[in-house]
Amino acid sequence: MPAKLAKRVETIANQRALSDNRVLVELIEQGIEAQKQKEKAFFQLAERFRSADDPQQVKQLGDELGRFVFGE
Repeated sequence: MPAKLAKRVETIANQRALSDNRVLVELIEQGIEAQKQKEKAFFQLAERFRSADDPQQVKQLGDELGRFVFGE
C-alpha cells in the first residue's frame, strides 16, 4: 500500500479507535456497496430510457445515460 494511503488509513483508525485492518475492511465494504448502488441506479435509468415514449424525455434520459457511462 502506498505510504500516503497507509497514513490516511492510520489516521482514520486512530480517530475511530479501530485497527488499521478493521478500517480497511469497512472501506472495502463501503466501496462494494457503493458500486452495487451505482449499478442499480444505472439499470433503473436504463429501464426508464427504454420505456420512455416522449421524444424530449428520451433525449433527456439518453443524455443522463451518456453522462452516467462517460462522465460529464
